[in-house]
Amino acid sequence: MDAAAATPKTEPCQGGDRTLTLELRMLRVVAGAAASVVVCYGPQIAVIRMAPRLAPAMPRFIHRVFCRAAGIEVIGVGKPANGSTLFVANHISWLDIPVLGSQLPASFVAKTEVGEMGIMGTLAAMQRTIYVERDARHRSGEQRDRIVERLAAGDNIILFPEGTSTSGNRVLPFKTSLFGVAEQAARYRDEAGGTCDLRIQPVTLAYTHVNDLPLSRAGRYKIAWVGEDEFAPHFRQVMRLGRIRAVLQYHAPVRLADFGSRKALAQHCHAVVAAGLRRANSGRLQGE
Repeated sequence: MDAAAATPKTEPCQGGDRTLTLELRMLRVVAGAAASVVVCYGPQIAVIRMAPRLAPAMPRFIHRVFCRAAGIEVIGVGKPANGSTLFVANHISWLDIPVLGSQLPASFVAKTEVGEMGIMGTLAAMQRTIYVERDARHRSGEQRDRIVERLAAGDNIILFPEGTSTSGNRVLPFKTSLFGVAEQAARYRDEAGGTCDLRIQPVTLAYTHVNDLPLSRAGRYKIAWVGEDEFAPHFRQVMRLGRIRAVLQYHAPVRLADFGSRKALAQHCHAVVAAGLRRANSGRLQGE
C-alpha cells in the first residue's frame, strides 16, 4: 500500500465526528491535557511526598486523557512485568511518552531539556522523571546511581536505550552504557542483602494503523519525530492524520544474571525489540 493510501488527507476526529476542524481538535487535545495537569498537580505533589508508591496513578490518568482526546488507540500484546522493572523500549516519537505512560506505572529517563518544555515539563515532574545530561560524561555515574536508587526503592523506570528517536522502520543499536544500571543494581542487591531484584523487560512500540488502514514504510515518517523537527509543526502534522493505533509488545522479562554482562543483555534486548518491530510493521502480530 502506498503512502497516500496509508495516510489519508481527510481529518476525522476521534469518534468519527468529521465536522470538527483540525484547529478545534488540536485545541481539545491541548486543553484536555492542560486541564488534567492543572487539576492534578497539587494532589500529585502531595502524593509524591507522602505516598510515592502511589505516584504513578495520576500521570497514567493524564496520559490516558491525552490519548483518548488525540484518538490514539493503544493495544497491548503480552503483559508488563510485576515488581521493580526496567522497561527498555525503542523510541520513535514524542507520542511514545503518552502511549507508554498511559499503560505503565513507571517514570521515564529523559534529557534535562524536557523539564523546560512548559506543560510537558510539568507533567514530567509529576511523573518523577529522572533527568540526565547526555553530554555530561563526568556525571554519568551520579546519574546512573539515581536510577538505581529508584529501582531499589521499588519504582519502575522506562529507558530508551537507542539514545534517540527513529523512523519506526528499524531499531538502532542499544547503547550498552545505558545498561550499566543493571550492573549497578546487581551490586546494590549484593551489598544490601538482596533488596533489588531487578527485572529488565524489553518492550516493542510500533505505530501500525491510521484511520484503520495499515501504515506503509513512508507513512511511518509522518509519526516519527526525528532530527531537528520542531515540536509544534510536528504536533499539528500528527493531529492531522486522524486515529492512530499504537501496539506495545511486552517481551519476556530477564535479569542481568541470565547473560553475565551488560553487553550481552543489551544485545538480547535489542534483538527481541527489533524482531517485534518487524512483526508489527509486517502485520504479523497475534493478539491485535
